[in-house]
Amino acid sequence: EIASLAEKMNVDVLIAEIGGTVGDIESLPFLEAIRQFKNDVGSENVMYIHVTLLPFIEAANELKSKPTQHSVKELRSIGIQPDMIILRSSREITKEVKEKVALFSNLDKDMIIEAVDAKTIYEVPLVFEEQHIADKIMKHLKLTPKKEPSLKKWEDIVDKILNPKKSVSIALVGKYVHLKDAYISIHESLLHAGIANDTEVKVNWVNAEELEKDDVYLEKVFGGVSGILVPGGFGGRGIEGKIKAVQYARENKIPYLGLCLGLHCAVIEFARNVVGLKGAHSTEFDPDTPHPVIHLLPSQLNIKNKGGTMRLGEYKCILRLESKVYSAYKKVQIRERHRHRYEFNNEYKDIFEKNGLIPSGINPETGLVEVFEHRDHPWFVATQFHPEFTSRITRPHPLFKEFIKAALTFI
Repeated sequence: EIASLAEKMNVDVLIAEIGGTVGDIESLPFLEAIRQFKNDVGSENVMYIHVTLLPFIEAANELKSKPTQHSVKELRSIGIQPDMIILRSSREITKEVKEKVALFSNLDKDMIIEAVDAKTIYEVPLVFEEQHIADKIMKHLKLTPKKEPSLKKWEDIVDKILNPKKSVSIALVGKYVHLKDAYISIHESLLHAGIANDTEVKVNWVNAEELEKDDVYLEKVFGGVSGILVPGGFGGRGIEGKIKAVQYARENKIPYLGLCLGLHCAVIEFARNVVGLKGAHSTEFDPDTPHPVIHLLPSQLNIKNKGGTMRLGEYKCILRLESKVYSAYKKVQIRERHRHRYEFNNEYKDIFEKNGLIPSGINPETGLVEVFEHRDHPWFVATQFHPEFTSRITRPHPLFKEFIKAALTFI
């Protein structure tokens, strides 16, 4: 599979990560597969790089290399000799420690690479390049660079992260905020957008359930932010808090970005408080709602086994001219990735548009509404799709970029 993927992608080097901890039984089948892979393609075409931790013992004021020695021993016992070792550490690694690791790992000293904690993860490639890691990998794989490498663009990115000219606070309203990695793709997308705007994006993590308490708490949470983002999710917990967040953003003209469930909450809030549809809801949370403004996709009605049966993957979307999303993408047709079962109920589309919630993105095959935005709001956009899936550090997603740009004007 690795070889066929590399051929399909037409790449010279493909990096395959074997996650987990060496010695765990869960990792053994993958380690054995990568061991055999070397025999399949030849030793000159494979390089094993082992990433390991050097713990610092405060009482002894010492970095300990023994765990690394044991993990290398474990790898060698199953037939894998690391060709390079990357040492993770919270402290500067001394020459003596590196030499000790090299000695007990059967490696040359220059194949021991430091990975001391950096101010930002995006600084790590620059730290590696200072140690000529690319040259060492190229030499091992007997590759010749086609042109002189340049990290100028990457250096500029890191400089903007470490030395931003502006700052903005964004409230991320979720129900999994105690585990921030649940929103890691969104957090990184905001970082990407901040770089594009030369801005530090400070994320205020807001527990949606807490917003259900009282309006005084709403003022306390949102009083100092310049943008509100409601991400995706499942289940009814915290939904009313998310709806309150949407209402606050709409009424106070705060830039708003809703993603998937964030669109559903925007639709429900608008139906109740602007259109006047009392009891409006999503059938995901209230199957007996008198106004099912969000309902189950027709294709999902007869599905019993839920695993992997959502509306998944990339779909086309046609954007309305003179809309905020068109201004962001600067093209009429886009393709974005989806992950959901529930969708806006098109029976309410006309009354919504009449009252100011504009369907500015439509799927051309199904007619499903993929994007809503407010006509009478500086920047209020909600999408059924997940733009955070395709944002990259060198290619920030246009919606996130415009969201941060709008937030800067709100300060």
